[in-house]
Amino acid sequence: MGTLHLVRHGQASFGAADYDQLSPLGTRQCQALGEWFAGRGIRFEGVLRGTLRRHRQSLAAIAQGFGTLPAEQDWPGLDEYDPAALIRALHPGPLAAPDTPEAYREHFRRLRQALAAWMAGRTQPEGMPTWAGFSAGVAAALDHVRGKHEGDVLLVSSGGPIATAVQQVLGAPGEAMVDLNMRIRNSALTEFSFSPRRHVLLSFNHVPHLLAPGRRDWETWA
Repeated sequence: MGTLHLVRHGQASFGAADYDQLSPLGTRQCQALGEWFAGRGIRFEGVLRGTLRRHRQSLAAIAQGFGTLPAEQDWPGLDEYDPAALIRALHPGPLAAPDTPEAYREHFRRLRQALAAWMAGRTQPEGMPTWAGFSAGVAAALDHVRGKHEGDVLLVSSGGPIATAVQQVLGAPGEAMVDLNMRIRNSALTEFSFSPRRHVLLSFNHVPHLLAPGRRDWETWA
């Protein structure tokens, strides 16, 4: 029986012109997770990651805390959906930047609506796959792990693909992905046990590496 360790990237640059850039706190979050893995004596036999910059940077920071990792395998099916494209498909007018608490709440309210419309097939955001195609990309990564590995596997991705993986493993309705997605913390760990036949959820969205004294303000969501 193997274990798949699914990690959301560290804090990126929410509200900036380029979100796809790890913040200094995001780097520290992932370094701490690498140290936590090392302290548990885990030895990874495989590493998968999405192709986004924040995925690469998060994995590099995990390696700084952990030590040498196996060569990573790029997996485009683990890339995040495009929040801006989703919202534009439903709200084509100009939107205020999420730079205040109220604008932040409005952004995520609109994102929830946009995700629901995309998943129901009412919109098709520019440059994005269909919901069925997005889900299939995540499922292919899970199938690869079951087919190729037997031990500990590290997977670094984003909230959307990880929430979709949990939804698939639980056999929950597709809409459950949205609520799961909105709760996943930066650098949070979700674990599946797996056999050649299936994955089983062991844990969801936990942050043991952020529980040390002095790290209470390291917990972030966006």
